[in-house]
Amino acid sequence: MLYDFLISNRDELIRRCRSEGAMRHAPQKLAAIDHGVPLFLQQLADILLLERSSLNREVTKSESAPSASPVGRAAAVHGAELLHLGFSMDQLVHGYGDVCQSIMNLAIEEKYPITSEEFRTLNRCLDGAIADAVTAFGSARQVSSNDDAESLCTQLDTISEEHRRLVFVATQAYSSIRSGQVGVTGPTSNLLMFALDELRHMAERTIPDINAAQRKR
Repeated sequence: MLYDFLISNRDELIRRCRSEGAMRHAPQKLAAIDHGVPLFLQQLADILLLERSSLNREVTKSESAPSASPVGRAAAVHGAELLHLGFSMDQLVHGYGDVCQSIMNLAIEEKYPITSEEFRTLNRCLDGAIADAVTAFGSARQVSSNDDAESLCTQLDTISEEHRRLVFVATQAYSSIRSGQVGVTGPTSNLLMFALDELRHMAERTIPDINAAQRKR
């Protein structure tokens, strides 16, 4: 289970995220990563543990607002904190992407299978965290909601990060299958198909919204 993987590899995942962050941030800003990444990993683990229970499964899979979840609330606070520390919106979004990449890289290295259902939970939590952090970030900057150019830029940043995550997962899953490390059937194959399906749905979902936003400019 991904829950067990996160708990047993918590320190290594934090170290990897910190290493990625160090390539983009000044040393004094790494304290934000040391706080935000452990908190997100713990909340993700808590959600995965909750979804193990058949009594809670229907509730946890419901399409509730991200801000109603502990992940969303913590991300909103974290987004405002990052602004005060001098982070950019792009750095905020990519920071959450580092978490996904670290989890997937380590899972592949250790040949730990992540199911499409578990990745769906991971992706949902990341998308919710990014959305709430970006919203709080923008509010802290006192950006007007009527600023269409700013809104479109933020939307594109978020979509770009989601696209990057899905392409990364699909590429890593395909590489594992092609190398012969895993079979053509099983969790890795299912994960590959899930990532490809999500990429298709993402295009269908976001392109009309982007076109509409551009027409308003």
